Amino acid sequence: MELVKYSLKEVAKHNGTDGETIWIVVHDMVYDVTNYMDKHPGGRELLEEYAGQDATRGFEETGHSSDAKRILKSFIVGELVEEDKMNNRKKKDVNFVNVKGTSDRRRFLSVLCFKCAS
Repeated sequence: MELVKYSLKEVAKHNGTDGETIWIVVHDMVYDVTNYMDKHPGGRELLEEYAGQDATRGFEETGHSSDAKRILKSFIVGELVEEDKMNNRKKKDVNFVNVKGTSDRRRFLSVLCFKCAS
């Protein structure tokens, strides 16, 4: 079964205002979390913060369990269009721009432990 494709612009319309549903994007997949708002262990405010937006960074920084990832999958409504997927990758690549004089290995290690950058 092929998933419906949505643009980030379409996702942005689902931000909870005017009774609209709440959609978020995590790893280029679109989720309708409207019915999960009051069940979210971190509180509905966290989901409202990312309503209609890409929540990948916040989702990963929080370190969700495998159970949380399984639950999230049950709310999938589609995926991002290829153009928005590519734009997201470009944004992520900016974080890995090599600083003059910094080796790729040191840069990679700094991402892993933050102590190896010095």
